[in-house]
Amino acid sequence: MSLNYKEIDAVLAELDLENSFVQNIVQPGYDSLALHVYKTAAKTVYICLAAGECRIHETRRPIPKNKTPLRFMEFLKSRIKGAKIQSCRQIGSERIIEIKLMQAQTPYILFIRLWSGAANIIVTDENLHILDVFYRRPKRNEVSGGTFILPEKKSISAENKAHIKKADTEADGNSEKKNFEKNGFEKNDFRKRDFTAEEYAECFKDIDIASLSFNEQLDLWYGEYGNTSSRTLLLAQAEKAYNQKVGRIQNALLKLEEKRAAFLNADLWKHQGDLILANAHSIGTSSAKILVCTDYGTGQSVSIQIDPKKNAAENAAVYYERYKKARSGLSDLEKDIADLKEELESVRGAYKSVCAEENPIRIRQFLQRQSAPQKVREKKQPGVSFSIGEWHILVGRNASENDELLRHHVKGLDWWLHTRDYAGGYVFIKNRRGKTVPLEILIDAGNLAVFYSKARNAKTADLYYTQVKHLRRAKNAPKGTVLPTHEKNITVTLDNERIRKMEKMKTHD
Repeated sequence: MSLNYKEIDAVLAELDLENSFVQNIVQPGYDSLALHVYKTAAKTVYICLAAGECRIHETRRPIPKNKTPLRFMEFLKSRIKGAKIQSCRQIGSERIIEIKLMQAQTPYILFIRLWSGAANIIVTDENLHILDVFYRRPKRNEVSGGTFILPEKKSISAENKAHIKKADTEADGNSEKKNFEKNGFEKNDFRKRDFTAEEYAECFKDIDIASLSFNEQLDLWYGEYGNTSSRTLLLAQAEKAYNQKVGRIQNALLKLEEKRAAFLNADLWKHQGDLILANAHSIGTSSAKILVCTDYGTGQSVSIQIDPKKNAAENAAVYYERYKKARSGLSDLEKDIADLKEELESVRGAYKSVCAEENPIRIRQFLQRQSAPQKVREKKQPGVSFSIGEWHILVGRNASENDELLRHHVKGLDWWLHTRDYAGGYVFIKNRRGKTVPLEILIDAGNLAVFYSKARNAKTADLYYTQVKHLRRAKNAPKGTVLPTHEKNITVTLDNERIRKMEKMKTHD
C-alpha cells in the first residue's frame, strides 16, 4: 500500500530536510532512489515508485549501488550532488513533494509524485522547465524539454468543506475505535491500516513501538510486508529462481554425462569398424541390416548394425567417423561438464549468500540480475576476447561475429588482421592512446588469425593488417566482407605453445 497525504506530511515533518545538503545519490533499481543528506546528522531518504508501494521515508538499511550506473542517478549527481535543500513540502494534499535546491547559485526543483501507477521524479529549473525525469512519459509531456504542470487545486465550497470535515471526523473515530479494538492502535499511527493483528504482532514483536519514529515504523513495515520489498516474499522468489536455474543446469549436466558415457565407448566403435572389414565377404550378399559375426578378440558372437546398401568399407567408415568425433570431442565435453559443475557451485554459493542477506534491497538486485535475459547477461560481446598484459584482442569466428565486432565493438584506430588466402575470422587489436602495438602482440594476434581460419591445418599463412579506419564495406557482398587499404603484410607460422598460453588469458568466449 502507498502512503496517503497525511502520512507523507508526517514523514516530511520528521525528516526536517530544510537546510540539509545532498551528499550522494544512489539508484539501487529501476523503481527506487536514495538521497544521502546531512544536516546535523547523516540520513538516508529512500524513495520508492513501485506500484502499490509509493513512499518516501528515512531508512537505516544500507542502500547498495546498482551493478551498472543508471541514467537518472548520473544526471542527479551532475546537478544536485552537494546542493543545499532550501525547502521541502507536500503540495496541498496531492501526494506531490516539492524539494527546492540550490547548487552553486543555480536553483533546481525536485518533484516527487507518489501516485500509484503514475509515480515519477521530475527535475526542473525554477521556471518548471523539465531537465530530466526518472520515467520518461511523452504522453504526459514528462520528458526533457517539457514543462511540468502542477495539478489544479480543487475549489470546495464552505458548505462542502464543513460536510467533509464532519464525515472525516466520524470516519476517523470509527476507524480508530475499530483498529484499536483489533490491534491496540493509537491515534495518528501508521498502524491504522488494513492489516491483521497477526501481521502487526509479527512485524512489531519484541519492539517498543513508542520508541520508534514514524519513519522507522514505515521502514520496518515495508521491509517485512511490502510486496516488492518484503524480505520473506523476496526470499520465496529467490528460492523459486534458484530451483529453476539449478534444475536447468542439472538437466544439462545429465545430457552431457550421457553423451560422455557414449563417447567413452569410442574404442568399441573402432573395433566394430574393424570387425566389419574383417567380415567384408558377408556384406553385400543379403539385405540384412545386422551383421552377425565372431569377435576375434573375445571369440563371442556379436551383432553390428549396418546399411545393406553400402559395401564393407563404407559401413566401416561410419563407425570410424563416430570414433574420430568421439575422441576429438571428449576433451571439449569434459570441459563443458566441468564448467557446468563450476556454475552449479557458483549458483549454490550465491543463493546461500542471498538467504543470509538481511537487506531486502540487495535481494531485489540479485533477483533482477537473475531475471535479465541470458543473451544480454552472458553474451554482451560476440566472438572471443583476450587480455594480454595491457592489450586487448577481439576475435570473430564467423561472418556474423566479424560483422558485429566491426559494427559495434571497434573504432577507427584499432588494428585489423586477416589471412590473405584463407577464409577465417577477423582479429582486432584495441588501440591504446599514445602506444604503438608491440611486435609480440602483433605476433599473438597473427597466431589467432591463423588459428581461427582455414589456414590452421596449413600452419603457415600470409596475413594483411591495417587500421579499422582503412576498411571499406564491399557492396552486395556477403556479411562482414571488407576491402582494406593502406594494408601491411606479415607471414605467421602457427605456434601451438603460444596459443595454449593465450587460452589462459581468454576473458570472453
